[in-house]
Amino acid sequence: MTEQVDYLAVLFTATSGASGDLLGSDEKELVQLVWQLVDVKNKKLGRVNELLIKPELSDLTEPKEEEDGLEVRAEEGSRSGADCVSTATDLESALNQFHLRLTNEVNSAGAGTSICLCTDGQLHIRQVIHPEAASKNILVPECFYSFFDLRKEFRKDFPTTDLKSLDVHLMAESLRLPVDPPAMFDPSATLPPETAVQQVQIMANIVLALLSEPLCHTFFHPERVSEKFETGTCSKMEKVCDNTVIRARGLPWQSSDQDIARFFRGLNIAKGGAALCLNAQGRRNGEALVRFVSEEHRDLALQRHKHHMGNRYIEVYKATGEDFLKIAGGTSNEVAIFLSREDQIIVRMRGLPFTATHEQVLAFFAQGDGPKEACPVSGGKDGILFVRYPDGRPTGDAFVLFACEEHAQCALRKHKDILGKRYIELFKSTAAEVQQVLNRYSSAPLIPVAPAPLVSVLPSVSLLPPPGSVRDCLRLRGLPYTASIEDILTFLGEFTHDIRPHGVHMVLNQQGRPSGDCFIQMTSAERSFMASQRLHKQVMSSQRGANSRYVEVFPCSAEEMGLVLMGGSLSHTHTHTHSRSRSGTGLSPPPCLSPPTYSFTPAPPVLPAEAAALYPPIGQVLLTPRPLAPGHAYYPASAQLYMNYTAYYPSPPGSPTAVGFYPSPTPISSPGGLVRMPSLTYGNGVKDLINAVQGYQYTPEDGLVHAHGPVHAHDPARTLLTQPKEWVCI
Repeated sequence: MTEQVDYLAVLFTATSGASGDLLGSDEKELVQLVWQLVDVKNKKLGRVNELLIKPELSDLTEPKEEEDGLEVRAEEGSRSGADCVSTATDLESALNQFHLRLTNEVNSAGAGTSICLCTDGQLHIRQVIHPEAASKNILVPECFYSFFDLRKEFRKDFPTTDLKSLDVHLMAESLRLPVDPPAMFDPSATLPPETAVQQVQIMANIVLALLSEPLCHTFFHPERVSEKFETGTCSKMEKVCDNTVIRARGLPWQSSDQDIARFFRGLNIAKGGAALCLNAQGRRNGEALVRFVSEEHRDLALQRHKHHMGNRYIEVYKATGEDFLKIAGGTSNEVAIFLSREDQIIVRMRGLPFTATHEQVLAFFAQGDGPKEACPVSGGKDGILFVRYPDGRPTGDAFVLFACEEHAQCALRKHKDILGKRYIELFKSTAAEVQQVLNRYSSAPLIPVAPAPLVSVLPSVSLLPPPGSVRDCLRLRGLPYTASIEDILTFLGEFTHDIRPHGVHMVLNQQGRPSGDCFIQMTSAERSFMASQRLHKQVMSSQRGANSRYVEVFPCSAEEMGLVLMGGSLSHTHTHTHSRSRSGTGLSPPPCLSPPTYSFTPAPPVLPAEAAALYPPIGQVLLTPRPLAPGHAYYPASAQLYMNYTAYYPSPPGSPTAVGFYPSPTPISSPGGLVRMPSLTYGNGVKDLINAVQGYQYTPEDGLVHAHGPVHAHDPARTLLTQPKEWVCI
C-alpha cells in the first residue's frame, strides 16, 4: 500500500488478564474491542464503538438470565463513554461483527473505500487477536492482516523519541493536545472498561494532529502479518542475526513446522525459519529453532514463554544464528534442488530396505484402494531423495514430495505398510529436517581413525570394573522426573543401609535433565536381589511433585551400570528381566549422597609405588581435589568430597574408594593420566576447558591446550577413552 488510505480505524483491545506492555502475555481471552473511524481526507472523526465479548466459560444457564446479563453489560458500556455498544458470544462472532460494522460504516460515509487499522503498538494485533484465533482455529477477517503502528508513525515525525517508552499520553503531550493525566493501574490486572474508550479517543485526536498542518503526515506502508508460513532452504554460508532466533522446547513429537508457525501466529517467521531438532537417533526431540524477520518479532515471541500448544506448554528461549545454521543450514546441491520446488509437502520414509530403488518407492505409493488409495509422487523420480552415507551406502531413509496436502495425508495412511520384507514408517517432514538428516549422515569424520597415544608410556586405566557376573547393583527405571535423592532413599527403606558409600547415581539425558533412571551400588549381590524382589513395581512418591509412579527395579552388574553412566547403550537381550533395548542417553554428575551412618574409609593410592617408579615424572603431582563444602544433609560434616557440578561426567562405575576423600598434599608425586574430551565446539578456549576439570588439581605449567594433543589431568581413574575430536593438555 503506497498511497494514503481513505479511512483509519483506530482500534484498542482488552483481555481478561494483563494490560499495557504485558497485554497478551498470559493467554487470557479477548473481552473488549473499541474502535473509532477517522476520515483521513476530510479529517473527521466517527462515533466510538464498543464490542463486549462474553467469556466462553461464563456460567449462564437460563435464557432469561442471559438476556438480563446482556442488557446490564450494554448499560455499563454506555457509561464507559462509547456511542454504540454491542455484545458477542464468542471471538469468531465478535471478529465477524467488527468487520461487518466497520465495512458498513465506511460505505455509509461515502468518502472512499480503502481502510486500514491503527493501533497503539504491536500487541493488540500480533499478541491478542491472531494467537487466540489460531488456538481456536478461527478464520481471521482480512482487515486484521495489515495495520499501522501509531508509535512508529509518530516517530517518523519525532525521530528522537524512544519507541519503547512511547504511549498515547506522551504522544498527546508532544503534540500539545489537552488530555487528562493518565490513571494509575496495575498492568497485571484487568483494564477498566472506560479506560479503553479514553485510549481510543486520545489516539484518534493524535491521528488528526498528525494529518493536520504543519506535520501533514502520510500513512502508507502499513505493518503486515504473514498469512502463511513459507518453507525454504538455508545455506550454511548465510548470515543469521543472533537477535532473530529463539529455541522452543516441549513440542509434541508429531508437530510440524506448520504447527510451530500456528503457535507463533501473528509474528512473521522468516522463509524456511522453522527447524525441528533431532536427537542422536534421528528422531524429533521436542525442540525447534525459529528464525523471525526482525528482533522486534523475536522479542514478542519470547513473551509467549509457556503458552500452550494443545495441552502442552511450550518454553521459549533466546538462541543464536549459529544454533539455527547447525540445524537448518545445508551445502548439498542435490538437497537444494530437491527443496527448490515450492508449495510441496514433504514425507519422510524410514526403515527402507537398503536395496530399495526409485521404482519401488513409486510403486509403494501408487498401489492401494479404499482409504489407502494411490497417491502420486510429485515429479516422479525427481520427487524422491534417498539419504546416504558419505561412501554412498544407503541409510534406509528417504524423503518424498507430494503436490498437495490431500496427497500427503493419503500417503501417511500407508504408515507401516510393507515394502519388500520391511514395514515402512512414514512421517510428515520439513525442509529443515531434510537438511539436518542429510548433514548428519553426509558429514565425514574429521579424523577417520583414532590416533596413536602421544605418550605411550603412561598407564592405561579402564573405567569399567574387571569382567565379572556379580549382580551387586540395582537399576531403578521409571522414576518421577521430580524425584530427589531423599525420595530414592525413602523408597529403598530398609535397604538404604546396604548402599555403598557414594553409591547413588542419577542418569541425566542430553539436556542435563533427569532421565527417569538411577543406579544403586549395593554391598552384596544377595541384598541387591532381595531389594529387587521386594521393591519391583512399588510406587514411589516425590516430595517436589504430586505425581506418583511405580518403579521397576532390576539387579544388574557394575559393568552394565558403568556402560550406561558413560553414555553408552545397555542391551538387555542377555538378561532375563528385560525384553527390549533402552539407550542410556546422557551422563550424570556424581551426586555422591549417602546416609549419615556411612563410614568413609581412607583411599588407597591410585597406583602402587612400584608401578609409579616405572614412569618418568612428567608433570606429576599428587591427585588432590579441592575441598568443597557439603551441599546436602546426608554429607558427613568431616568428609572432603570429590565433586564437580559444573560439568557432566560419568559417576564412578564401581564406587572406587578413590572417590571418597584424599589426604593432604605431600611431596610424593603420582603419575598423571590422559583424558580425551570429545565433541568440543570450535569456540572452546582455555578458560572453558579449565572450568570443565576444576574438580582436579593441576599445575599452571601443565595447562597446555592444542589441537589433537593430550589432556593431562592428574586422575588416571577417570581417564576417558573416547572418539577423537580434540585433545587438551591440562
